[in-house]
Amino acid sequence: MAEDKEKTLVEIFQRMRQKISQYAPPFEIRIDEERRYELWSVKELVIEGRKRKEVLFAALIIQKDYVGFYFMPVYAEAELAQVFGADLRKRLKGKSCFHIKNLDEGLLGQIESALEIGYQLYRERGWV
Repeated sequence: MAEDKEKTLVEIFQRMRQKISQYAPPFEIRIDEERRYELWSVKELVIEGRKRKEVLFAALIIQKDYVGFYFMPVYAEAELAQVFGADLRKRLKGKSCFHIKNLDEGLLGQIESALEIGYQLYRERGWV
């Protein structure tokens, strides 16, 4: 049973990784491991008066019971959470982490939409 859950989580991770990796470039892949994947914008910028050399865009981490999808554009624009589809919003834990335990085409479409909106937000702000 545990093997089946692990296999499912790995499949979810791989499908989501494929969608997120479409944004590299312009984002830089910082971590590309079996259970973790991160995309960063590497550019000198100022966020709320603070200089930064990089900003995280999105990450995936296989946890014990779910795949954590960390979507950082919501920190740049709080209202962004309003554009999440209902299925995706149900999985939001906190402000930017989604717990993905199963993945169908509808949910994957909502994730793709959020990624595109987040990418456009970063572009508009000059973070990419």
